Amino acid sequence: MRKLVVSNAMSLDGYYEGPGKNVMALFDYRWDYPTDESFDAYNVERLRAADTLLLGRVSYDGFKSFWPSVADDPNATPIQREISRLNNAIDKVVISDSLTSEETAPWHNTHIIGRAQAHAQIAELKGQSGRDILVFGSHTLWRDLLAHDLVDELHLMIGPVVLGAGTPVFDGPPKGSLRLIATLTWDGSGNVLVQYEVRRQNP
Repeated sequence: MRKLVVSNAMSLDGYYEGPGKNVMALFDYRWDYPTDESFDAYNVERLRAADTLLLGRVSYDGFKSFWPSVADDPNATPIQREISRLNNAIDKVVISDSLTSEETAPWHNTHIIGRAQAHAQIAELKGQSGRDILVFGSHTLWRDLLAHDLVDELHLMIGPVVLGAGTPVFDGPPKGSLRLIATLTWDGSGNVLVQYEVRRQNP
């Protein structure tokens, strides 16, 4: 069975995004760590291990508006250009009741699943052979999948920023339990990565 891996950034005080849904507030640490590429480097690692990118509509639109052209941007870093190439090439699954196939350009390798069918079809995807199913962003989606025992691993990169307000990563305790399986730090970075295995609920 394939693993479904959620990989997200968060603030030191537990927020997924800052006030006004400002996700870029999580990266204010780059003023103090201007050469820190740990976030991008880890995203590349996760994309290399996956063959399906699972997203909610808002994250899909945001990624699609930014990443496709970065592969050919001479001002982008080599890691950012690789992220762009991997994002462009990977099979994408979007959970949405409103997205149409005409709106996926240039990412035509996108499969759209309605919200009512999401749990059953994601479970079916997990049962197929292949590499990891990866979730970036998509906070509403992955919290729902976590509540329905569809997440296998939760990877949280904790940045050295305190936001004080915003959208909390969790709005209550998850069902089941989380078992720490790895931590990771990088030289010259204030980020700490924690990886948890999601333990299934008792039937």
